[in-house]
Amino acid sequence: MAGGSIGPAGVAKERAEQYQGRVTCSVIIACVIAAVGGSLFGYDIGISGGVTSMDGFLKKFFHGVYEKKQRAHENNYCKYNDQGLSAFTSSLYLAGLVSSLVASPITRIYGRRISIICGGSSFLIGAILNATSINLAMLLMGRIMLGVGIGFGNQAVPLYLSEMAPTHLRGALNMMFQLATTSGVFTANMVNYGTQKLKPWGWRLSLGLAAFPAVLMTVGGIYLSETPNSLIERGMRDKGRKVLEKIRGTKNVDAEFDDMVDASELANSIKHPFRNILIKRNRPQLVMAILLPAFQILTGINSILFYAPVLFQSMGFGRNASLYSSAVTGAALCSSTFIAIATVDRLGRRFLLISGGIQMITCQVIVSIILGVKFGDNQKLSKVFSVLVVIVICLFVVAFGWSWGGLGWTIPSEIFPLETRSAGQSITVAVNLLFTFVIAQVFLSLLCAFKFGIFLFFASWILVMTIFVYFFLPETKGVPIEEMIFLWRKHWFWKKIVPGNPNDDTQYEEGKGVGPNSI
Repeated sequence: MAGGSIGPAGVAKERAEQYQGRVTCSVIIACVIAAVGGSLFGYDIGISGGVTSMDGFLKKFFHGVYEKKQRAHENNYCKYNDQGLSAFTSSLYLAGLVSSLVASPITRIYGRRISIICGGSSFLIGAILNATSINLAMLLMGRIMLGVGIGFGNQAVPLYLSEMAPTHLRGALNMMFQLATTSGVFTANMVNYGTQKLKPWGWRLSLGLAAFPAVLMTVGGIYLSETPNSLIERGMRDKGRKVLEKIRGTKNVDAEFDDMVDASELANSIKHPFRNILIKRNRPQLVMAILLPAFQILTGINSILFYAPVLFQSMGFGRNASLYSSAVTGAALCSSTFIAIATVDRLGRRFLLISGGIQMITCQVIVSIILGVKFGDNQKLSKVFSVLVVIVICLFVVAFGWSWGGLGWTIPSEIFPLETRSAGQSITVAVNLLFTFVIAQVFLSLLCAFKFGIFLFFASWILVMTIFVYFFLPETKGVPIEEMIFLWRKHWFWKKIVPGNPNDDTQYEEGKGVGPNSI
């Protein structure tokens, strides 16, 4: 290495077969409480589209959109195209992007629990502001606070779940985050279906009920145990071992504890994780942290969930029918998560991603053909084709739910070494929210411009990501979180980039440059 001595090398040998322990009540309870953080994200995704289709909300904050909506001659695909309305939806995700980067050092220095509590508290403040908004500025400030909550929650919760879960069930327990997210979407859809009848203030109740999961997350975070990985990284080895023994249900945790100690020694030698994440050793994880969350959004799922009522109304569904149809898709997404929980640690991550991708492509193409042939300006879909569109979109969200929905969060949270784990998760969250922001901001304009072609646009991206997974994503099923480095060294492509000798590239001595193979 140029300019420094050899320091800690991290986990130097594989000990996976020596790991012992069982699934305990402690780890299940901790994971369930932490996963509530996902419901914040899901509730907002589901609530936004319903609220933005309610007349009372549009009259108060977006009167121009309300008037445009009433014009029978308006282009079906363009009736909701308004940048101000898009900004209401997307401003949250821009705030979340920034806050996720702030959350990284807090999560690393003070632990995962603190970030979970901060996320819940911020979301609670945002919910109160939104429910009591009297002008657009107050509404957008509430959205920003919701974004801060999502940035902190999405940064800390997947890490917490990955670190608390035993290796053989890490995928299933990490899917609790996705289950909470999809439950939040479904709950929001059902809330919207009820509150749209409460005119003109139903939208306030929809936005205000976001306080409920925020309170659960905040109070639950106070009583959570910190992860052993975080405790050991912060120098509390004895306490970390006690927590590890408690959540594994055995005193014989030497192998797993030794891996955590080795990883923490390297982590503590790294002062600037965001700089260290650029070295060659971490190149595969960095690529995954950027591409997987981007791909997750480019499936088009958030567009469907954000704007489901708007989308269905654009297709000619009645107001109540559109909200009901979006509730059905929310239920389909939630139920599909159970498929992922049951199969992710049996069939593996790659199988679910590839099979889900094939089904999503098929569904997007079918919807685009139906709309292209049977739907146009000033037209409504017949009842038969309307039902068919809802069924196919449900099949699409089911495929997403068992594949990219949960695995888009699970895989990035489990592949990073301890020294860059918080930074890596921040990048994952930031990229996810950046693409969420962009798609949310431009979707209504794209729908207006592309019309039925919007579904082909997303289908082409799903094809790209499915091919990427097939060739470049190794299977992480059953691999201990602190031993992921060995996976990249065995992969046909990444082994050309990741050094086989840990001392070739794991070291980064702050202020003295990088090793010869770092860039």
